Amino acid sequence: MEKLKLSDYFSEVYEDGEYPRFKVFIDGKWVKTSEKFDLISSVDESKIAEIGSVNKKDLDLAIKSANENKHKIRDMAAIDRLELVNKIRQEIENHREEIVNVLMKEAGKAYNSANGEITATIERLRLSMEDSRKIMGEYIPGDWSSDTTRKIALVIREPLGVVLGISPFNYPVYTSIAKILPALLSGNSVIIKPPSSDPISLLMCAEIFRKVGVPAGTIQVITGSGSVAGDYLIENNGINMVSFTGSTTVGKHIAQVAGLKKIHLELGGKGTAIILDDADLDLAAKECVKGSLELAGQRCDAISRILIVNSIADRFYEKIREHLKDYKFGNPLNNGVNIGPVINEKAAERIDSMVQDAIKKGAKIITGGKYKNSYYEPTVLEDVSLESAIATEETFGPVITMIRVKDEEEAIAVANKSNYGLDSAVFTNDFYRVWRIVKALQVGNVTLNGAPSHGTAYFPFGGVKDSGAGKEGVGYSIEEMTNIKTIIFNLGAKDLGKPYSGLFKD
Repeated sequence: MEKLKLSDYFSEVYEDGEYPRFKVFIDGKWVKTSEKFDLISSVDESKIAEIGSVNKKDLDLAIKSANENKHKIRDMAAIDRLELVNKIRQEIENHREEIVNVLMKEAGKAYNSANGEITATIERLRLSMEDSRKIMGEYIPGDWSSDTTRKIALVIREPLGVVLGISPFNYPVYTSIAKILPALLSGNSVIIKPPSSDPISLLMCAEIFRKVGVPAGTIQVITGSGSVAGDYLIENNGINMVSFTGSTTVGKHIAQVAGLKKIHLELGGKGTAIILDDADLDLAAKECVKGSLELAGQRCDAISRILIVNSIADRFYEKIREHLKDYKFGNPLNNGVNIGPVINEKAAERIDSMVQDAIKKGAKIITGGKYKNSYYEPTVLEDVSLESAIATEETFGPVITMIRVKDEEEAIAVANKSNYGLDSAVFTNDFYRVWRIVKALQVGNVTLNGAPSHGTAYFPFGGVKDSGAGKEGVGYSIEEMTNIKTIIFNLGAKDLGKPYSGLFKD
């Protein structure tokens, strides 16, 4: 791969050399760290950059700056915050192609996936006005209760202080900005840790924040080892909230070490699609292939297994094979490719171990099942046993896992046995069956006759069980990042309000 070089607009973000050496963004300045690590692209396993790795001294400075400068964003008029967000949106649009190009190289995304992520980011920023409505307060008249008749209350939302955001490799720009945006809009300062696998595109966005005028010190962007930066920040008293998107294992660890801090966890999933005997099989197959293979299956809302009522299973299998032809696998930098590599070879090895386990336990492999380096072929498994690891564990890879069930009762039972509870999909044309199944499924989100997709988070999402805690989405993230304060006015002190007469009490 040719050497990575950014335009002059981003010249402050890194030092040029044999490989670009990227800095971290602390206290409103780009800082060169004493340590670094190599960034290896899954596109061709080549080194494309050196990334700054923070130490505890760097983290202390970031925490100190975030706390000392949080008043700048809190004291800013809300309309100014909105206009600032709009400037960010415009500048990301102006530099879209360059950010997309970097995202393809560092994350191994095909053009459509990388461009789609930036489109979703821009749209999420555009919807910031919807977020702002959730910051409005509430007036409560006290005369609806006998003990507060001469009182009134205002309920307002206030910022928490400093929000720590930790983002995953599959959507490094979108997920990071979906944490930064509601935090800033509600008056918090932010420390964001993008994924080590693909942090450059978010560092580029941080330069946009700086240049459009986000107050210095209200955003810190740090890179480095999660084992060094993660726990140190999570445990620190200078952090008021942790918003994490990633694996369930790490999420549970965060919950253990965060103490009494507010936490929001968007964790793993085992997205289950249920195909009933009255479903539109062509639609169901098309959506299930898309839901399983998009971004090489590396999505928490991916369809990770398909439960098909036995009477229509053979016909559904045929439809899946037909729609598989819509996907081209290969180097994501080549035209027409829409499935590229997974994030690294270790991930490919993990996926393969699950596929081979399923085959040993009786699954039929129709296509795929091979990998080289980070490239795992799109794979179709039919008649997967419920004893297989891939039937219950999160796949996070391009595998279509199909399981026969006797009827909808068994489908519900199998779906609910999962430790995860993020997304499910149901394909049927019977409203009454839909309603019964939707009420029975133990998940945070159910999509009817379509593949789950969180998209711009215009609809709120969030899991139950091992899939997380809290809700994310336009407006809902604001609620997670604020505290409610109730202000009570005693009007009786000046003989105001409505006194309780007690005349009608039995």
